[in-house]
Amino acid sequence: MRVTEIWNEKSAPTISFELFPAKTEKAADSLDRTINTLCDLKPDFVSVTFGAGGSTREGSYQLVKELKQEKGLEVVAYFACYGLSPEDIVAVLDSYQALGIESILAVRGDKPHDEDFIPHPDSLTHASDLVSFIQPRYEFCIGVAGYPEGHIEAASVEKDLDYLKQKVDKGAEFIITNYFYDNQFFFNFIDRCQAVGIDVPILAGVMPIYSVKMMEMLASLCGATITQDVWNGINILDKEDKQGLLDFGIEYAVSQCIDLLNHGVRGIHFYTMDRSKSTAAIVNSLRNEGLL
Repeated sequence: MRVTEIWNEKSAPTISFELFPAKTEKAADSLDRTINTLCDLKPDFVSVTFGAGGSTREGSYQLVKELKQEKGLEVVAYFACYGLSPEDIVAVLDSYQALGIESILAVRGDKPHDEDFIPHPDSLTHASDLVSFIQPRYEFCIGVAGYPEGHIEAASVEKDLDYLKQKVDKGAEFIITNYFYDNQFFFNFIDRCQAVGIDVPILAGVMPIYSVKMMEMLASLCGATITQDVWNGINILDKEDKQGLLDFGIEYAVSQCIDLLNHGVRGIHFYTMDRSKSTAAIVNSLRNEGLL
C-alpha cells in the first residue's frame, strides 16, 4: 500500500517508526528484539534508513525485506542518492520495487566519513534531483524530509522552504520532518508550508531522549535546538541516573505528542535509534489517553 492511501483511508493520525540496519552481531540481536516489540504496537508503517554513499545498501535491503515479507509491515524505504551513479540508483530502486515496496523517502544523504570515497561524476546533487529522477521512471509514492528549524546547510529557513517546495512540485507526496524539542518550531513550519502552497501530509518527527551524549551529538549534526525546558528537566537529575533520564525523555515526548495530536497532526514518526522501550512507553501512554 502507498502510504498516502493510509491517510486517505484512516481518519486517526498515523504512528510510524524509523529503523536502521545493524552493523554488528550484537546490534542485530538487539534489533530483532526491538522489531518484535515495535511490531506488537501495530504501526501504520516503518521506515528503513539508507547509509551515506550506499554504505548500508545490502543491510538496508535485507532489513526492508524482513520487515515487508516476514513481518508483514508497510515499509517506507529511505534512499540517499549522494555519490551514487545513475546505474546504482536504478539497481537499488529496482530491488525495492521487486520486493513490493511502494513508498520511498528520497533524500540527498550526507557525505560518507570515508575519506577515500569518491562520488560518481554523474551522481545527483540534491534530493529534488532524485525526486525528478524517480517520478517518471517508477510508480513509487515519494516522500521527502522537512526541517522545521531549517536544514543545517541552508542559508535560511526561507531558502530551505523553497527547496522543499521544489521537491513537492516535482512529485513528492508526503513529508517527514526532522525531530524538534519545541513544538512551536513544527507549528510555524506548517504555517510556512501552507503559505507557499505545500499541501501534502506532513508527519512530525519525534526523538525520545536516550542519553545526554547522544542528544548533543545528534542535535549538532542536524541542527535541532535543545531547549531550556529540556535542560531544566535533565539538570535536576543525578548524572548517573540513566533510568531517570529515560523516564524524563518519555514524559517529555508524551507531552509533545499530546500537544501535536491536539493540534491535528497527520502522523507522528518516531526516531527509535533501534531501541523500543521509550517508544513503546510513549505510544502506550498515548493510547491509554485515547489519543490514538
